[in-house]
Amino acid sequence: MITTRKRIWGWFFFDWASQPYNTLLLTFIFAPFMKELLGSGSNAQTVWGYGVGLAGLLIAIASPLLGAIADRSGRRMPFIWLFSLMYVLGAWGLWYAEPGNFSLILIMTSFAIGMIGMEFATTFTNAMLPDLAPREEIGKISGSGWAFGYVGGMVALIIMLVLLQVNPNTGRTLVGLPPLFGLDIATREDTRIVGPLTAVWYAVFMIPFFLWVREPRHPGAVPVARAAREAWPQLRQTLRRLPRNRSLFAFLLSSMFYRDALNGIYTFGGLYAAGVLDWSITQIGIFGILAAITGAIFAWLGGKADDRFGPKAVILFTVVLLTAVVVGVVYISRESVFGVAVGPDSILPDVAFYVMGGLIGAGGGALQAASRTMMVHQAEPGRMTESFGLYALTGKATAFIAPLSIGVVTHLTGNQALGITPLIVLFVLGLGLLGWVKPNGAPQPQSAG
Repeated sequence: MITTRKRIWGWFFFDWASQPYNTLLLTFIFAPFMKELLGSGSNAQTVWGYGVGLAGLLIAIASPLLGAIADRSGRRMPFIWLFSLMYVLGAWGLWYAEPGNFSLILIMTSFAIGMIGMEFATTFTNAMLPDLAPREEIGKISGSGWAFGYVGGMVALIIMLVLLQVNPNTGRTLVGLPPLFGLDIATREDTRIVGPLTAVWYAVFMIPFFLWVREPRHPGAVPVARAAREAWPQLRQTLRRLPRNRSLFAFLLSSMFYRDALNGIYTFGGLYAAGVLDWSITQIGIFGILAAITGAIFAWLGGKADDRFGPKAVILFTVVLLTAVVVGVVYISRESVFGVAVGPDSILPDVAFYVMGGLIGAGGGALQAASRTMMVHQAEPGRMTESFGLYALTGKATAFIAPLSIGVVTHLTGNQALGITPLIVLFVLGLGLLGWVKPNGAPQPQSAG
């Protein structure tokens, strides 16, 4: 028998299974590895910016349309199976990023396929949140899910650093062991294995999700083919109505900016540390573990704060915190920390960046969990997947702006510190738009049909 508790835990396991794509590939292991593949921090940041940005643009265009199809057909699981396959295949393809013997098109295409699969699957699983519990409990559930996901990402990262990833100075892993499976360090198999590890991790830990999560029956559901024909007219009607619901519209715009900025931090944090502080992938991995620990703790605490004070209060606090963090990061380099000059052997820049990593994890974990809850409060119940599709759209509609603007500014200035300054503007825009958001949403017009 599948109990409510099992359904909730099955839903949690999607966060656990999918988080390593963000932790290992998008931020802490593979992204910094791009510097080694391309030979320069600024070149890597430029290519990564263009690649991630273009994938985000495709996600933005397709998410709400797919959500409308899912809501009209009452089917989410078949889509999740499809996007899970994309996740696994895309992640596995990164194994072929051998320095000096790789196709940049193949690697970036593989990464994009996996990223698109992850983001689309997230849209559909997020839409299941209101089916799990009463509205007054979903803040805690959302926060606990994000916390569980952060722990999963952290465990995967620890496995990578302790058993697989080699420090080039010692030829050993973080704890002094040779890498498992006889991985060839000369061709960087110890780093490239992160792709297959992420793929296998997802495939294994999605098993509880597919065993325990069940979709509720939708009385008005239609066949998928008919839903696909009707999806665009339905979505067009929703988009026309959207500006009349000022609270929902303001939240989508606000989250569009601040989530883009947050994703920019995650996407370029490790690459920034590699290029500006000359950190090794092992150091970046430790940075990631710290961020994952604080992310898990504060996603869980943020979920409790969400239920007590509401998601809007949590969002306001964390956006202010993260804005201050980005400003702080700009003023950390090997030569100075927050305007104070330091010697070439000083560890102060490293300590300061580790502190920033802890704050990024804390703010990001609570912010993402509260934003997911806020979307449930704002959405029209009968169109939850479509609404989360719009949420993905607004999360990705400018998702190409952060990486592309970082890529462009870095390219024009040749300076990674200046390159991340667009994130400050995005956070401030998101903060300003929150003023029009009603904490519990506004009454929604009923859908026709």
